[in-house]
Order: sequence, then C-alpha cells, then structure tokens
Amino acid sequence: MSKQAAPQFHYGLLHPRYWLTWFGLGMGWLIAQLPFSLQMKIGKLLGWLMKKTSARRRHIARTNLSLCFPEKPEQQRTEILDKNFESVGIAIMETCISWWQPISRLKHRIHIEGLEYLEKASAENKGVILLGAHYTTLEIAGKLLEPFADFDALYRQHKNPVFDYVMYKSRRRYCKDVIERGNMRAMIRSLKKGNTIWYAPDQNYGAEHSVFVTFFNIPAATITATSRLATMTKSPVVPFSHQRINNQEYVLRIHPPFEHFPSGDDIKDTQRINHWIEDQVRQMPEQYLWTHRRFKTRPEGEASLY
Repeated sequence: MSKQAAPQFHYGLLHPRYWLTWFGLGMGWLIAQLPFSLQMKIGKLLGWLMKKTSARRRHIARTNLSLCFPEKPEQQRTEILDKNFESVGIAIMETCISWWQPISRLKHRIHIEGLEYLEKASAENKGVILLGAHYTTLEIAGKLLEPFADFDALYRQHKNPVFDYVMYKSRRRYCKDVIERGNMRAMIRSLKKGNTIWYAPDQNYGAEHSVFVTFFNIPAATITATSRLATMTKSPVVPFSHQRINNQEYVLRIHPPFEHFPSGDDIKDTQRINHWIEDQVRQMPEQYLWTHRRFKTRPEGEASLY
C-alpha cells in the first residue's frame, strides 16, 4: 500500500484558490468558541438543511436503512433518517470542537467505561488495535479519549491540500501520531513499538484486499487488514464504541479484547468484526454514518444497490 508524507505548510496554500477554504476553516474556529448548547442547535439545523438539499446523500442513507432494517416499518426508518441527518450536522460541529477547543471544556461531558481493558492490553507491550467504526461521533471521540490514552489514528488524505494540512495538524493535537490509512508499514511499525492504533475497517474500500462477508445480512466488501495486522504483530484487538447522549454528554465504551483472534481464517475474522459492529449500530442506529455507500462494491454480476 502507498505511503504518504505528512502534510506540511507551504506558501502555495495561501493561493487565492484556497481563500474560500481558509474562510470556512476560520468560521469553524469561531463556531468552536460558541457555547455547547448553541453548537448543538446549529448542528441540528445544518443537518436539516443537508437533508433538504442533498438528494444524493438522502438517497444513499434511505437505501442503506432499507437494506439493513427491512423489518422496520417505513415510518420508523424515516424517523431514523431524519435523526441521522441531525447527527451528521452535529458531527460537523463536533469536528470544530475537536480541532479548536481545549479538552478542559469537555471533561465534564465524558463518561468512559472499560478503560481497564485498554490499560491491561497496553501493558502487554505488543501494541493494541483499537477497533472502531464510523459512527457520527467518530471525530469527537478521539478528542474525548485524549485524557485517558495515547493512541495513533488513521486518516484519509483529502484532495484539498489546505483542508488536508489543517485536518492533520488538528488531529495531531490529541493523537500521538496520525497515519495515512494506506500506510500499512507505518501501522505495523507503530504496533511493534507497543503503541495503540485506532482503526475503523467498516467502510467500502473496493474489491482489492477485501472479502465479501455480510453486514446486516447484505454481502459487503470488507477489508481483511485487521486480521493481517493482528497476525503480523500479535497485537490484541480491543473494540471501542461511543455514543452521544441527549446532545449533552458522551459515553466511550472500551470492550473486552476479542478472544481467539485472529483465528487463522480471514473470512471468519472479518465476519466476526462486522457482526460486532452491527450489534453496536443497532443500539443507536441514528448515529451511524448511513450516508456512506457501504454496499457500493458488489459481487461479480450483481447490480448496483444505489
């Protein structure tokens, strides 16, 4: 897999073509200074506007919910859809909070459970794969974990170099290191040093390096890298989930490490991970990233679901 250099500031980032990006990031900084209750209200409004104006994302989310919850009445799926867009809008506010607000303003909103599982796994000095998923609270969860653990996080390089630079620098403020998601060698090196890597394998990355296992009973291309990383480094896999409660506080849950993992069967291990993520998503489905085309890649000969 590819290796990307860490983004660095250079004067080309000040070119007029990026002024609008800088303006948007400046507005994000201002939003981060607002009272928390107002940030949540703005986020809900932004989510409502996104639902009304983005027919494509609305179609993707509605399709995903229909595929994953066929047993639910249409009205109930619509309610989840509405709340999901609100949650996505709030997630944008939470990104501003995570990048530009000190952790001291958030400590009273954090409830963490199962920290002893991470501490025990870390003490083995084999590195830890902190297994996550793309909940809408993903960005702020990293910020909230900062007082309790040192960890490396993965990131996806952004096409806009200004946004990419600011995202990288902002995440480095609460992560020990930030690794481009395709840099497998850097992940292995970090784990072999005894570090913790926060890693979410639940998006569609195409057929390469993936196998088809079910996610909510739908065949989904899912990467096998979790098993491969655990095999190469002997690192325990510790699941991690997080929820936003009543737009007031956050619960971070660190779960017991997977036993007998890896099993030697990548397909079996990958299916196990998907089942675990399903169980977490069912607890609060409106806080999962349904606007992602999770089922974009289809088995050969199967028509697109979107």
